[in-house]
Amino acid sequence: MRALRLQPHSALAIYAHPDDADVAAGGVMAQWASEGVDVHLVVICDGAKGSHSPHLESSVIRETRREELQNASDLLGVASVTSLDWPDGTVTNSLELRETLVGIVRALRPDVVLGPDPTATFFGEVYVNHHDHRETGWALLDAVAPAAAMPLYFPDQGPPHQVAVLLLSGTHEPDVIVDVSRTIDVKVKAVLAHASQLVGDAEAIRDVVMERAEQAGRPIGVAFGEAFRCVDLAF
Repeated sequence: MRALRLQPHSALAIYAHPDDADVAAGGVMAQWASEGVDVHLVVICDGAKGSHSPHLESSVIRETRREELQNASDLLGVASVTSLDWPDGTVTNSLELRETLVGIVRALRPDVVLGPDPTATFFGEVYVNHHDHRETGWALLDAVAPAAAMPLYFPDQGPPHQVAVLLLSGTHEPDVIVDVSRTIDVKVKAVLAHASQLVGDAEAIRDVVMERAEQAGRPIGVAFGEAFRCVDLAF
C-alpha cells in the first residue's frame, strides 16, 4: 500500500448511480477540483428505482435524484456532469455503452479515469455489489483499455486518446491511498446532498463516511483517505 500523490490536468469519474461517485471518490474529486483540475462526471443510470417505497412514482424519484446529483457536483466543484439516463438495473457492458464512453473519453481527454472495480462482487456476508456497478466497471475498463486509445475502435467517436491512470474504487485489492483530509468535509456534504438515499439521520451518515475514510487513511498515516486499485496505462 502506498500514498498516491497525483495532480492530473483533467480527470473523469464514471459511475452507475447519482450518489456513487460522492461515496467512492468524492474526497479526491473535490481535492483535484480545488487545485484547478478539470474534473468531469458521467453517471450511467437515471436513479429512478432508488427507493424502497412502492408509492413513489419513478418520474418523481428521477427528478429528485437529478437535482441531488447537481447539488452534490456543485459542492465538489465538478466541471461537468453527464447523465446517460439508462434505467436502473439495465446496465450491460454492451457495444452501445462502450462506444458512448469511448466518445466521452476522446472528447474530454482525461489523464485519469475513476470508476468501480467490477471484480468486487461480495463484501463479507452483508452485501452483494450492485449489477449496475459491476457492469459499469467492465464497460469503462473495456472503453479505456484499449478502445479509446486505438483509432480503429469506434473511428466515428473522435481521435484516439490514451488514459494514463485508472483508479478503481470499491475494490478488494487496493494498492494506493489518496490523502483526502483537506476535503473530507466536502465529501460528507456531497454524500448528504443525496438526501433521498439516506437511511438514518445526517449525523449518523456523517459518522459512517468519516469512519470509513479514517480506516482508509490509516495505512499511510493520514487522518482520512480514499483507497483505490491503481492501473498505470502509460507504459
